[in-house]
Amino acid sequence: MGQKTLDVQGMTCGHCKMSVEGALNELDGVSAAEVNLKSGKVDVTFDESKVNVDAMKEAVEDQGYDVSA
Repeated sequence: MGQKTLDVQGMTCGHCKMSVEGALNELDGVSAAEVNLKSGKVDVTFDESKVNVDAMKEAVEDQGYDVSA
């Protein structure tokens, strides 16, 4: 299992948190996604053989947020 912390700009509320966590958890291979609104960081635990960081970035960006990892 791999672990990655994404920097996500634009998350301000519980709805943002749910959107980002939901989008990441829908990806095949992501076992956990935890948003920290204060820091703007998302900790993701994932199976490197099933999903990559680019796919995770794309899922978050599709929700309307900017990602710099």
